[in-house]
Amino acid sequence: MEGFLAQLCGTSELQPLPVWEGDTTGHCFTQLVLSALPHALLAVLSACYWGSPRNPDYIPHCSPGWRLRLTASFLLFIFPLLDLLPVALPPGAEPGPIGLEVLGGTVAAVAWISHSLALWVLAHSPHGCSRGPLALALAAFLPAPALVLTLLWHCQRGSLLPPLLPGPLSRLCLLILQLAALLAYGLGWAVPRRPREPWAHEPLLSEGQEPEVAEDGESWLSRFSYAWLAPLLARGARGELQQPQDICHLPRRLHPTYLAHVFQAHWQEGARLWKALYGAFGQCYLALGLLKLVGTMLGFSGPLLLSLLVGFLEEGREPLSNGLLYALGLAGGGVLGAVLQNQYGYEVRKVTLQARGAVLNILYRKALQLGPRRPPAGEVLNLLGTDSERLLNFAGSFHEAWGLPLQLAVTLYLLYQQVGVAFVGGLILALLLVPVNKVIATRIMASNQEMLQHKDARVKLVTELLSGIRVIKFFGWEQALGARVEACRTRELGRLRVIKYLDAACVYLWAALPVVIAIIIFITYVLMGHQLTATKVFTALALVRMLILPLNNFPWVINGLLEAKVSLDRIQRFLDLPDHNPQAYYSPDPPIEPSTALELHEALFSWDPAGTSQETFISHLEVKKGMLVGIVGKVGCGKSSLLAAIAGELHRLRGRMAVWGLSKGFGLATQEPWIQFATIRDNILFGKTFDARLYKEVLDACALNDDLSILPAGDQTEVGEKGVTLSGGQRARIALARAVYQEKELYLLDDPLAAVDADVANHLLHRCILGVLSHTTRLLCTHRTEYLERADVVLLMEAGRLVQAGPPSEILPLVQAVPKAWAEDRQESDPATAESVQNPEKTKEVLEVEESTPGRLLQEESKKEGAVAFHVYQAYWRAMGRGLALAILFSLLLMQATRNAADWWLSHWIAQLKAAKNSSSEAPAPTSLGSSGLLSAQLLLFSPRSLYTSVFPLPKAALNGSSDIRFYLTVYATIAGVNSFCTLLRAVLFAAGTLQAAATLHRRLLHRVLMAPVTFFDSTPTGRVLNRFSSDVACADDSLPFILNILLANTAGLLGLLTVLGSGLPWLLLLLPPLSIIYYCMQRRYRASSRELRRLGSLTLSPLYTHLADTLAGLPVLRAAGASYRFEEENQRLLELNQRCQFAASATMQWLDIRLQLMGAAVVSAIAGIALVQHQQGLANPGVTPGPFTITSEAGHSQPLLVTSCTVPPTFSPYTQGSWTCRPVAVLRPVPDGPPLRPGEQLHADRSHAGERRAAGGVLL
Repeated sequence: MEGFLAQLCGTSELQPLPVWEGDTTGHCFTQLVLSALPHALLAVLSACYWGSPRNPDYIPHCSPGWRLRLTASFLLFIFPLLDLLPVALPPGAEPGPIGLEVLGGTVAAVAWISHSLALWVLAHSPHGCSRGPLALALAAFLPAPALVLTLLWHCQRGSLLPPLLPGPLSRLCLLILQLAALLAYGLGWAVPRRPREPWAHEPLLSEGQEPEVAEDGESWLSRFSYAWLAPLLARGARGELQQPQDICHLPRRLHPTYLAHVFQAHWQEGARLWKALYGAFGQCYLALGLLKLVGTMLGFSGPLLLSLLVGFLEEGREPLSNGLLYALGLAGGGVLGAVLQNQYGYEVRKVTLQARGAVLNILYRKALQLGPRRPPAGEVLNLLGTDSERLLNFAGSFHEAWGLPLQLAVTLYLLYQQVGVAFVGGLILALLLVPVNKVIATRIMASNQEMLQHKDARVKLVTELLSGIRVIKFFGWEQALGARVEACRTRELGRLRVIKYLDAACVYLWAALPVVIAIIIFITYVLMGHQLTATKVFTALALVRMLILPLNNFPWVINGLLEAKVSLDRIQRFLDLPDHNPQAYYSPDPPIEPSTALELHEALFSWDPAGTSQETFISHLEVKKGMLVGIVGKVGCGKSSLLAAIAGELHRLRGRMAVWGLSKGFGLATQEPWIQFATIRDNILFGKTFDARLYKEVLDACALNDDLSILPAGDQTEVGEKGVTLSGGQRARIALARAVYQEKELYLLDDPLAAVDADVANHLLHRCILGVLSHTTRLLCTHRTEYLERADVVLLMEAGRLVQAGPPSEILPLVQAVPKAWAEDRQESDPATAESVQNPEKTKEVLEVEESTPGRLLQEESKKEGAVAFHVYQAYWRAMGRGLALAILFSLLLMQATRNAADWWLSHWIAQLKAAKNSSSEAPAPTSLGSSGLLSAQLLLFSPRSLYTSVFPLPKAALNGSSDIRFYLTVYATIAGVNSFCTLLRAVLFAAGTLQAAATLHRRLLHRVLMAPVTFFDSTPTGRVLNRFSSDVACADDSLPFILNILLANTAGLLGLLTVLGSGLPWLLLLLPPLSIIYYCMQRRYRASSRELRRLGSLTLSPLYTHLADTLAGLPVLRAAGASYRFEEENQRLLELNQRCQFAASATMQWLDIRLQLMGAAVVSAIAGIALVQHQQGLANPGVTPGPFTITSEAGHSQPLLVTSCTVPPTFSPYTQGSWTCRPVAVLRPVPDGPPLRPGEQLHADRSHAGERRAAGGVLL
């Protein structure tokens, strides 16, 4: 290496890369370090923006500033190439070595042509309205110092002195031109942005411009750096992420339509879900294991290379080339490891989203195909919200299941290299605790299963409560039913309490384990006759902590896999339910007679596949086309069951049923009308194209004109969920109108005349059933026998059997007549023209709700903007209890203080051992701060752990003195014991506090929902409220405490480290302000978008819940109408919006992660470079420097960060996650703040939260 540098630079091998030559920097140093490296960075950063414009329809005109920058960058590409001509042509300009000049000029030319292409792309994109990315502009000015120093170098060599040679003069002129071009570039950047064009030409998303497509069409550098996220992050910084449509589109491979196609290719009825998922996405997922393996191995390169670099600096005998290789390996390994691990996390998340899209799609498709045996809606919603997320935790846990043992094996080998077989004692203790942790994990899994069952029962009860909220409020049953929900919640919290306290025990065991293992290893090592040194102690401590990581995480990884298995079994049981199969249910052959519309022969039906429930038996029934068939009988005789059997909603046990034109579907009007949360027109059209003539005819036939005339927006008026804002007669007639508008050949009408008065019933009979539908086949079930006199055939049902069929004159006399007076009274109860007057209270409620926006009943789900408000954190604090919260904080501070005290005592002990060794081997030398104190060179460069300077006079250790060793070990063990107790106290208190908060939040949420007025439920879909009680409550129970635990632990660790830094080496804190500013800027840019993406993710989840609940409620109607495909498309649209939010949130997190890791790698590389320069110049002698190894190991295998581990990052990630995880404490506030309480009720603050289930990984200690 020295020879190559000497030949390239034209210097001696003793000093191949001189930093100074005379009064300026060395020309070789300038060209290689100050010019080539910045140009390489500029080339790489510019290449990140080479991707094609993602808004091809938007091509603005280049402003003068952009044109000037493009021209300057192109000239800067030409000038280095021209500068090579004088170098190659004789007689030469006596420049630097030819190889050096060619290398520097080529790198500069490549950098500027890359930058020119990037500028051209940006100028023809929405960035053309601004100055473009600031980082790109700053990178363009990085080569400026090298140009100035090169100009000084030319002046020192006398290029302007006579005799003037053409070569040197031309090179000097080209250099001046480069500086002028760079100045022009700066002026172009400083030119004010061109004024925005009129609004008609602005690229506003609200004016119809579609957002960009994520990732597709981008360069590989843009993918690695996530530069394609710039438009999204810019919109987030401007506060323009207001709705899911503002988020970039999904890549093609993540779109629900593509995922459904890929998954269906591997799915067939009765297949195992995991096999289908493996066939669709398994190969890609398993290939990521190679990325995981390489990243894991590179994670160990940091400690190993740091150790080699420290050895190089200590010995001073190796050639400089070795030091350069170590430094370059450290930088390259850090960057490559950061990129690989970041890409691994990103790709795993993409595979997870693919599997999520496939699972949610197959769950909804299964819901559409369910037969008569259907689970409760609450259980299905839990499968959608909770079990699907737990199942997908498998993606993050599987590779960890083999990666963690591999890390354990490598760490053990490195530990053996340091302390020999002394590590076996600590390892035995760690392994003994593994079965204990396994028992804990098993108990947690068992309790988790029981908790899920109680949660299913609670959500099911809440679903029923919301469905009957009007009845509950009319009878004043809020407290009674609220007590039943609280009882279910109490049983759920009982299982959650077991889980939380077992979690606390696990946290305590593994938090105390590193200190105990370290004590055992050190005692064993000393008893074996070895001498402890600083290098051995701190390296062993770092490796012990690295050893604890896989041992700590592995049980949780296994627990995550087991949880995924439990959820997989639950989902599989749902998928294995029998389907509604029309091909098997109905006869494949049409009726024998062409004039027959419906034929049943020896047909036996039951609601139960085993036939244990009431059966419906039809020996023979033949219905001719165009007939009106009346069905009569006593209550419970099976009239509705017969219509359900014809519609395919029962199990056919035997017999034959043939329907003419089966593929066209039925017109079905059920006894309990199913009304969607939509406008009246949308309910009637039901996805069919609007036909004004037919629509008007249907409204008139169903007597809806008078009702629409009194509504504020006519047929554009939104009705509440299940039509709660309408009277019973209105709901029945809208459901009938929907069936009529579908224009089917066969109609099944289940008592549509029961909810209306005599006049309206007569109107419906003559204008609708005998009028518009006169050409169709109709089966009418009714108790009003007087309306069946014009029927063609009347069927008499009794005990589920067809006992007689014939003309009305024969059958109707057999049916007991309804007393006339009672019938008349009942008929007058719901006059068509006075329905709204008859129910003034309901009409008043509807008008109040619709007063602000005529016709619009559904209120958009509100979304807070900006940072999470302080009162949200304060609300969680109050829910936990002030006393308990203060106790948690106090125990946390005690735990961190004792941990710092243990580290300080160990540092003091090693310092005394080293001093005793030095005094025994040579004459004592006076101690000075210059050699071993605050200004020590090794402390400046590499020894954060050695900054624990002694403040109090403590006893000094004699060399190998057993009494002193016993004294130091006793004190160290005592401090460790106190730390262990504080850790246990903190874990128990935190578990108790989060349980208290979870109980309080749910209680207040339930109280506010029960006390809300009826108008709140009219304007709020049930799915939105269920999302609060299901997903948000689960997050407040689990995800929020998990993230909060990490946040508090890392915050305390950061404060402890800063305290030690401030007391031991206050000048080292000078590094913190610039790093903090950079981190703050990135955090601010990240959080502005991430916060909104998380909120939008939760908002888009509620419509999925609502749509699934709506589908389950109206399944017979939509299947009869043939609307299953349209509903599935709507589900895919809603899923696509939610997936967009999930994907964008994940990508922004990876955007932050790669920048933090690369910054940390850059800082470590810079420190290594400074160490090499000082070593070459003889300015410092680092000596023993164990700090880098220790800090790098503690930073984690993912990134060998030295300085960054001492600053913001340990707390940054949990804080950014905690800010959106605390959102439920705010997201449920729309429930408490939105619905006003009834008079006399006291306001309570509610909170809750939406997020993700804890990823299978370790508990951060």
